[in-house]
Amino acid sequence: MERNGVGLAAQTNAFIRLKTILTDAHRLGLYEDSPLKGVQPPQYDPARAVIPSAPQLQSIRTAGDDVFRLVAELMSGCGLRNGEAYAVNINNIVADDVYRVREQVNQATKSYARLKHRKAGEYRDVPLPARTRHAIECYADTYGTVDGYLLRNPKDITLATPHHIITTQWRKVKASGLVDIPEGMVLYGLRHFFASNCLSNGIPITDVAEWMGHRNVQITFTFYRHLMPGSISRAAELLDLGLAA
Repeated sequence: MERNGVGLAAQTNAFIRLKTILTDAHRLGLYEDSPLKGVQPPQYDPARAVIPSAPQLQSIRTAGDDVFRLVAELMSGCGLRNGEAYAVNINNIVADDVYRVREQVNQATKSYARLKHRKAGEYRDVPLPARTRHAIECYADTYGTVDGYLLRNPKDITLATPHHIITTQWRKVKASGLVDIPEGMVLYGLRHFFASNCLSNGIPITDVAEWMGHRNVQITFTFYRHLMPGSISRAAELLDLGLAA
């Protein structure tokens, strides 16, 4: 599941179900020893997050068709989750530099749903780089929209675009060998790039946490602490200046 880019929440849910089954089997005597002995539950390991470099991102953003390219722009430029990018709506551009994330495409139901960690109707505002806004507007001008939505099911434009449309393209792009993609990178790495880009440019992690839709800043810190390797060293330098004053 990790290799396929499945989210931590989905991994945890699957682990809990499997754990329940195996625990009952052990209790019934089907296993002499617990099959869960020594097994660790899913945990996010920041070292495993593979993030493309700027040149690699540029290569990825020019791969695939226009649908894939737009998704890549939204994930790397605004930090949207996969499903949030699939629900892109031109009416969510509430200012020249602000995109309002209102909903996502649910992978199971293939329909629009509330945001993760949000109640129905809640939203979050994220920075909208000029490049990303231009990509949204160009796609809308070229292909039109349905109630403002840009990406639709190719078999029925009244429906949201399903997740497999993009993931299939991602696999083909990786398999082609024509695009410079870091070893082990999953599509979610485009969202990781957004966080890396923010933090490396000195944007406060509290802002990044809000824009990425994390429940609290501790989650962001756990995920992306390794993207701020110079923060402790920089703090030490500043403290040393104060001590020498």
